Amino acid sequence: MDVSPPFSLPRTVALVGLMGAGKSAIGKRLAARLDLPFVDADDEIEHAAGCTIDEFFEKYGEADFRAGERRVIARLLDEPPHVLSTGGGAYMDVETRALMRAKALTVWLRADLDVLYDRVRRRTHRPLLRQGDPKEILGRLMTQRYPIYAEADIVVDSTAQPADRTTEQVIDALRAHLHLQSSGTPA
Repeated sequence: MDVSPPFSLPRTVALVGLMGAGKSAIGKRLAARLDLPFVDADDEIEHAAGCTIDEFFEKYGEADFRAGERRVIARLLDEPPHVLSTGGGAYMDVETRALMRAKALTVWLRADLDVLYDRVRRRTHRPLLRQGDPKEILGRLMTQRYPIYAEADIVVDSTAQPADRTTEQVIDALRAHLHLQSSGTPA
């Protein structure tokens, strides 16, 4: 079996999508397949802030969190190519989205409500989902965020299939996107 990376990337691959879409699970596999580092933006934000994201939100609020998130993502996008998993709200910020569009290949991992709910319903570390019925909250977030996520360079459906299969689909989509770019065809 060929274990060499399938191709080289000129820029970081930034994964966007709702919680439960598979950004970390797919991101780690994708990074391994492409022989690139994997970076979780939320982990980097917590490291920079010296506290958890929940603590930061509670102490400073969402506006300060988004400003810090933007600074961390901007720093990460100036580093050599890697696979970047972003928080679900990062791409919703106009400035952060513009940075990611300018300096990364953005991949939206699109998942339907039942898949998302099945993946997050047993987890207690999602403070947003503790504010009511998790399935209803996810549905509302899908309505708000999916039109914005659709601006990503690439869209790959994250279904109930094994993560390795979705990773292969991301690789295929990246390859096709890069081929279109190199041939001068608008992607």
